[in-house]
Amino acid sequence: MAGEAGSGALRELILVVAVALAGLLLAMVAAFAPWHATPAGNAPAGLVELRGPGDQGSGPAVAHVG
Repeated sequence: MAGEAGSGALRELILVVAVALAGLLLAMVAAFAPWHATPAGNAPAGLVELRGPGDQGSGPAVAHVG
């Protein structure tokens, strides 16, 4: 009787670990896959775009006064 409970618990633990690994894999694919298209094709994977304070990036068209 104890042998049956042990094998069932082991099977359940393996299932939980497998589902957790599958979820982690899907989360990594969603985070690092290119998700928007550009004229040159898919954009490179990246979570954030880093800019310095002096960069003339795509900011507001009107200068802030105040």
